[in-house]
Amino acid sequence: MSIEINVVTDVTEELVEGLQGLIPQLSRSAKPLDAEALHALVAWQGVRVLVAHLDGRMVGTLTLVVFPIPTGLRAWIEDVVVDEAARGKNVGAALTREAIKIAQAEGARTVDLTSRPSREAANRLYQRLGFGLRDSNVYRFAE
Repeated sequence: MSIEINVVTDVTEELVEGLQGLIPQLSRSAKPLDAEALHALVAWQGVRVLVAHLDGRMVGTLTLVVFPIPTGLRAWIEDVVVDEAARGKNVGAALTREAIKIAQAEGARTVDLTSRPSREAANRLYQRLGFGLRDSNVYRFAE
């Protein structure tokens, strides 16, 4: 069982189909991405889409965003999802470690993420990897 993590540089049919299977496992309200939307995402400055393959099959993804602000270069991890059939096989850990490595190599001072409290396994994973719970409120404006 080998996990391979890659940063997406080219949008392929496998990527489109793989994400169409993974994203609904993360969000019931997110619209499926087509190739055009994926091209725009992958080309966006500061965005790195990581994918995980387990024994040759795409089983996970994570999006890393690195951006400058007045207090320094920061990084944010979003949309982490591992296929239900591959959970418990260290795929999420491998994706997160690679994202941290990339963020640090680019000079990010911090790497942040959020996770719903109900995602207990994910929260335990992030704490094991060294993420600390912040005393902060997260607000969202949505029309």
